[in-house]
Amino acid sequence: MAKELYDNIPMEVEDLLKDIKSGKLGLPDLQRPFVWKDNKVRDLLDSMLKGFPVGYIMIWSAPEDYENVKQIGLNEKKYKRSEDLVIDGQQRLTSLIAAMYGIKVKDKKFKERRIRIVFNPLDRTFEVWSNRYEKDPQWINDISKVFEADANHEATKFRRAFIKRLNEFNLSKGEAELTDDQEISIEENLNALLDLKDYSLPVLKIRKKADEEDVADIFKRVNSGGQNLNENNFIETLLSVYDNDVHDRIMQFCAESRIPKDGTSFNNIIDVDPTHLIRMAVGYGFSRARMRYGYKILRGKNLKTGETSEETRKENLEIFKQALDVVMNINNWHAYLNLFPNAGYIRGNLVSSSYVVIYGYVWYLIGKYKYHVAPFELRKVITQFIFMALVRQYYGLSPESSVEKNFADLRNVTDAIGFVDYFKKEIGLNFTDDFFSKTLPDDLHSSSAISPSWYGYIAAINVLGYPMLFSTSPLSVYWEKGGSGKKRAIDKHHIFPKHYLKLQGIESDRDRNQIANFTYLDYNTNIDIGDNPPKDYVGKYRKKLGEEGYLLACQQNALPIGFEDMDYFTFLEKRRLLMSEIIKKAYCKLCE
Repeated sequence: MAKELYDNIPMEVEDLLKDIKSGKLGLPDLQRPFVWKDNKVRDLLDSMLKGFPVGYIMIWSAPEDYENVKQIGLNEKKYKRSEDLVIDGQQRLTSLIAAMYGIKVKDKKFKERRIRIVFNPLDRTFEVWSNRYEKDPQWINDISKVFEADANHEATKFRRAFIKRLNEFNLSKGEAELTDDQEISIEENLNALLDLKDYSLPVLKIRKKADEEDVADIFKRVNSGGQNLNENNFIETLLSVYDNDVHDRIMQFCAESRIPKDGTSFNNIIDVDPTHLIRMAVGYGFSRARMRYGYKILRGKNLKTGETSEETRKENLEIFKQALDVVMNINNWHAYLNLFPNAGYIRGNLVSSSYVVIYGYVWYLIGKYKYHVAPFELRKVITQFIFMALVRQYYGLSPESSVEKNFADLRNVTDAIGFVDYFKKEIGLNFTDDFFSKTLPDDLHSSSAISPSWYGYIAAINVLGYPMLFSTSPLSVYWEKGGSGKKRAIDKHHIFPKHYLKLQGIESDRDRNQIANFTYLDYNTNIDIGDNPPKDYVGKYRKKLGEEGYLLACQQNALPIGFEDMDYFTFLEKRRLLMSEIIKKAYCKLCE
């Protein structure tokens, strides 16, 4: 007989939500904030009202050693430990409990907010709340009011009040009161709304004997969205199971990374999420990069012997917590992130790889605490590494494998000198003469707006303190965080304008939007140049700056002398080489 790992148990929405509010069914809030847009919540309710299927809910019998889990709900907990945990369906269940019961959720910025869905009892339609529905008598401006009235046995009173208000509105407009048929329709539609509590959801209850691989495989096979459960999901669940204090600290750190405030983790480089912190703690505490190792470690597996025990689980959790203390130390965090502006990466939108941020921090912490590298030397080599890793796409197609190699290499390193020498060697192996003369110019042969080589060029300009073209102000000044809103005082400009190139017969956007055809200009200069070709505007600025100043501007902005008279494709080829030389020069400055 085939192994049966789950039971198919249809459950009504009301029963599921009651179990969540009572704590019987755990809906851990360690998982990422509510990410659905409100219109998706509206569509979910609309599908249910029409009787359409809305997918499976997957729950997993809680581990035997489960202690407590912090969940969303109404503080009506009757269970010290949940009997089951939600594995798939968190967003749908959160949508329902938030919309139907008015419970606040956390958005991607970790700010609490309400999800307000409005309902028209005349035509059975849902909409996302906006001011236009607030005082419109045809709409119920928050469906949670209907469910609240029903819970208080005041549904009839609510319906009559709605009809009275609508009739008064109609009369004020010189229109007729509602007909009997319309009132009946309102009653039926409000009852249909309340009947959503009875909507039957297919629930897969995975049995306790199923392991994480079984759960992941079931999830993959039944999930229509093509998503996968991965080690991150299980680790986050484990942390919510075994230590809620850790969970709370992680979430607070993540939230504060997004909110400008002194003494917090706020920064301009990365919006931290739980996975980032878990990776950092596992990396620093256990010298591992693959999340599956992290999961096994927190489950109590000894990676050397392969044995799993409760004692090992407790030991590993303690190591993880200690590592997390180091990772979330604000002084460590900000001291490290300050290296990014030093490397020219002033803002997060210039940083093309979160892995560089995550594991650059791990190397910084390991160098500081495990190898006791002198502070100045540590800052210098990690800054060089950051610059190289971002320009070179060091953690590219297989980041976890690359980091595992770093960890394996470091196991043979015994002291501070060896640590620094290792990273210098890695940088040297990637920043070769061939890279700067051949590979990097080839990488710059691109029209991608998110090219790491383009970001590397901007970072290099920042490192060198060079001004924008035809300006005396350093480009870095314009990348600093300011209060001017989204519109910066600089513009990304086509050196050979698109319109001009089109007139020259160059029709391809890929050709016209080449990285090598871009530079930053201050707003006024960009307006002044407009769509004029270089041969029309260069003379004006050459005269304004003087010959020496003009030649310096060309040098600092990787412009070949006489570019205004060049064939466009010749210009691109020459400029790519000069841009590469700028990046190399910036790296050399970081090594001084």
